[in-house]
Amino acid sequence: MERFDVIIIGNGPAGLSAAITLKIRNKNILVLGNGEVSIKVSKAHEINNYLGIKAVSGKDLAEKFLSHAKKMGVQILDERISAVYKMGDYYSLQGKSGEMYESKAVIIATGVDFGKPYAGEEEFLGRGVSYCATCDAPLYKGKKVVIIGATKKEEGEAVFMSEVAGEVIYIPLYEGEVSFGDVNGDNPNDIKDDNLDDIKGDNLENKIKVVRDKVVAIEGKFKADTLVLENEKINADGFFILRDSINAKNLVPGLVMDGNHIKVNRLMETNLKGLFACGDIVGVPYQYIKAAGEGNISAISAAKYLDELNKMN
Repeated sequence: MERFDVIIIGNGPAGLSAAITLKIRNKNILVLGNGEVSIKVSKAHEINNYLGIKAVSGKDLAEKFLSHAKKMGVQILDERISAVYKMGDYYSLQGKSGEMYESKAVIIATGVDFGKPYAGEEEFLGRGVSYCATCDAPLYKGKKVVIIGATKKEEGEAVFMSEVAGEVIYIPLYEGEVSFGDVNGDNPNDIKDDNLDDIKGDNLENKIKVVRDKVVAIEGKFKADTLVLENEKINADGFFILRDSINAKNLVPGLVMDGNHIKVNRLMETNLKGLFACGDIVGVPYQYIKAAGEGNISAISAAKYLDELNKMN
């Protein structure tokens, strides 16, 4: 497995700024995001406080960010990370695709997840609650599972799980049709498998039951066993909550938080050696120019850490 110098989680202004600075310093890096600049940037109507660029739309600024990064040779992989583990002098990152990644240092630039966890979600995490269907599917072979999907792309993981589990209930948190029809389409999160032909069409619909309702809580004793909805309760063996991002305190074991933000010093260092954070995830103000500046600082700090690590080895 290739071990990168730095893996950057997030490809907004902070993450891409860090990536560009590290590229200039000739570091071997990988950016894990969604393949495009964050929606928060691209959806902004007009931005007037980004130095040197007056009255720019969010869409245009996002394109400039992405173009700059690509011209610098920054590799951006469409991947969401479900867990980051410190393994001595390197980090191991678990992707929701099931892939594992390694790096000597990590920069978290995910932005802020403003969604509150469901009641019982954090209590039962690892005890019936998971953030990665692809990763934990083998644990639920032949069993009943519930998948809560924040976006349409989670339909691919529901299809994958239907090959393993005995029963799958899918709860979409978005509007629009749930079809499961594009499992071999262009969506990079779709599960591509020759055996999927066997579960398409009516057979697939029999394997996955769609329930539209509001999620209230997850309950259980030692292990989660019940999903409480606004209009009913569902008993199951496992519950998968699939969001675009995970709360940072659940992403990295042992990471010190300051409320909903990662606690850092002025060098963007966290309490864990080799782990840095920048942008909205470290606190207000939530400004693009502030995020880009912090991305630059985190990259410089990461490069210094790598130099010190090399001297020790």
